[in-house]
Amino acid sequence: MARSPSVESMNRPRPDSVAVAALLTMLVAFGPISTDMYLPSLPALVSDFGSDVPTVQLTLSVFLVAFAVSMLVYGPLSDRFGRRPVLIGAIAIYVVASVACALAPTIEALIAARAMQAVGCCAGPVLARAVVRDVYGRERAAAVLSYMGTAMALAPAIGPVLGGWLQVVYGWQATFWVLTAFSGVALVGVLTMLDETNAHRNPDALSMRGMLHAYRTLLSHRGYVGYVATIAACYSIIFSFISGSSFVLIQVVGLTADVYGLCFAAMVIGYMSGTFISGRFGRRIGLDRLILTGATIATAAGVAMAGFAWAGETHIETIVIPQVIAMLGVGLVFPNCQAGAIGPFPTMAGAASSLLGFSQMGVAAAVGLAIGLTFDGTARPMATAIAIAALMTLLSFRLIVWPVRPRA
Repeated sequence: MARSPSVESMNRPRPDSVAVAALLTMLVAFGPISTDMYLPSLPALVSDFGSDVPTVQLTLSVFLVAFAVSMLVYGPLSDRFGRRPVLIGAIAIYVVASVACALAPTIEALIAARAMQAVGCCAGPVLARAVVRDVYGRERAAAVLSYMGTAMALAPAIGPVLGGWLQVVYGWQATFWVLTAFSGVALVGVLTMLDETNAHRNPDALSMRGMLHAYRTLLSHRGYVGYVATIAACYSIIFSFISGSSFVLIQVVGLTADVYGLCFAAMVIGYMSGTFISGRFGRRIGLDRLILTGATIATAAGVAMAGFAWAGETHIETIVIPQVIAMLGVGLVFPNCQAGAIGPFPTMAGAASSLLGFSQMGVAAAVGLAIGLTFDGTARPMATAIAIAALMTLLSFRLIVWPVRPRA
């Protein structure tokens, strides 16, 4: 027999309300704000800890590996116990880990604290996407994720600007105190605003048999595999820039940390433009055509950036302008790929979102590590990685998904 809602639950806003959409946007922003806000501090970490570039890059790559692996657990956990209690526990972990990051005495301690931070962080985007799938259908979910992406992009737009200012005025520790406050506000929001949305709880979701069945079902679905491959390559466009841009623009081009933050914000404006176009015209044009258009735009921009880098033309405009254009394409690809991948699986939305996130972050972690190891004092490694990732985005979608896409 269904339980009657508690008085506390009845006082919360509806799951499809603007207030809950704003909270979900904040949860999705956990990932980018946790990586982007401290980017202006990466060169300073090298000198403050007496370390080197590849070791400092591990604060990004280890974060992504822990983020990716934890995603495989949170989806089934939420399919079994519900979205709300899992979110509460994960955000509490993030709060503690952010304090540990701010107090880290060595680069090794910071890397360990970042791994713990990632364990709590990844529940936000995984379960926010699952909540959207719980509440909306496939096509509506694409539009909602697009508008959430537009609003969420304010976080990485503001993050590096704020992080650059914090680095110049207070040092890198201040960034992690701000992240502590951000996660505390999110925790209060989930406790007071978010009702449970999982109406298909699966008692076998955490059994080895149940998890293997869910992931086997997903991996046998050609459309799902294609969307996941596309979004993993597409995120590598973003993470290639995240991983290498602070060293290229600060050390090679010679920008200050706060000016670098403004350049990063320009990139986010490109992404916001793409997600806005997607939300405005997605239902009219169709999510698959928008993905193909976005992948084509990103490929052209990525190849252009690589061409400038290999020609020795490394200037602020030859880096930032192509990346802004590439991010417009990414904004068309990202929300539509997420909706296309998760849409067909209402009873295993958590598992579908987890596997998508694991693939996305795992590939990006490998790309980030490669950029750190191959950094040669030029823009060539980063620009080449962006061009290859964009081309793989286009090929993954065109060769795997496009031939079997649903026809209107």
